[in-house]
Amino acid sequence: MNAIEISLPDLAATEQLAARVAALARPGDAILLAGPLGAGKTAFARAFLRAATGDRRLEVPSPSFTLVQSYDTGIGVVHHFDLWRLDGRGGLAELGWDEARGDIVLVEWPDRLGSEAPEDALTITLTLGVGEARRATLVGWPNRIGRLA
Repeated sequence: MNAIEISLPDLAATEQLAARVAALARPGDAILLAGPLGAGKTAFARAFLRAATGDRRLEVPSPSFTLVQSYDTGIGVVHHFDLWRLDGRGGLAELGWDEARGDIVLVEWPDRLGSEAPEDALTITLTLGVGEARRATLVGWPNRIGRLA
């Protein structure tokens, strides 16, 4: 599968990438945000949701404790999952994962999905650089990924 590497020199570049992904997202899509702590997964998710709702001031708390937050947006319902504290497949079912898959799912810590990780997902792996700089590696969405470069 082809991968695209994108340099993100600052938070604004991360927000711009998130807005481009939001512009291409549609119901049934899964966007998986991988990377270490502090790599910018929540910042990306926040920017994605703000772009999808058209509300630059939308309050987007990290769902670290609630595990999932849902948002009505101009592109459909988006479920923002933070699976850092997820405990097994049963926990995923309790969060409404199967029902949410008909909408857009935005997932932090997708490694916790195990075999439930959608094969047709866009996976964005964020890695740390110096200061605010990050690097994004995008894999998936073969018919749309070229529009993100």
